[in-house]
Amino acid sequence: MPELPEVETVRRGLEPVLTGARLEGVRQNRPDLRFPFPERFAARLDGTTVLSVRRRAKYLLMPLSTGETWVTHLGMTGRFTLDGGQLGEFETPAPIAGPHEHLSLSARRDGTATRVGYADARRFGFMGLIPDAAVETHPWFAGLGPEPLGNSFSAAHLAEAFRGKAQSIKVSLLDQRIVAGLGNIYV
Repeated sequence: MPELPEVETVRRGLEPVLTGARLEGVRQNRPDLRFPFPERFAARLDGTTVLSVRRRAKYLLMPLSTGETWVTHLGMTGRFTLDGGQLGEFETPAPIAGPHEHLSLSARRDGTATRVGYADARRFGFMGLIPDAAVETHPWFAGLGPEPLGNSFSAAHLAEAFRGKAQSIKVSLLDQRIVAGLGNIYV
């Protein structure tokens, strides 16, 4: 499963292509991934401009010119491609084209169009559109702890979070309310 560093790598690959790009020709190839896509998802993305590409924990957040934020979680096998090439190196390539590509679009920026695809063979990933003002209070984000590389994360934070717990350190670190973005590999 992609964890914080892998999601950050994907973010850095998408950022120069999507930031400031107008999304065109959005094609949604199925009604759901882990959860159903939002109502009229493709139509709501089509014609919008991506303002930035951010990451919070294991989520990608892309605020749009419409006042909504496009949120993506890669799940276990979710992969973005740019012009057909995978973002990042993987030990075993995931199937990209064909029945596993669930979303495709063109990102037009400075007169150049880049094809962006999202494939997810196991469909454990998901996407949403959340009003910008509601992102922090949305159930996906409301209870998240600090980022492990952020200013809010410290030894004092961990000491307080672990106080009175009888569970193992690993189980505590996997709790996204204590530290956001960690998973089995990095814990």
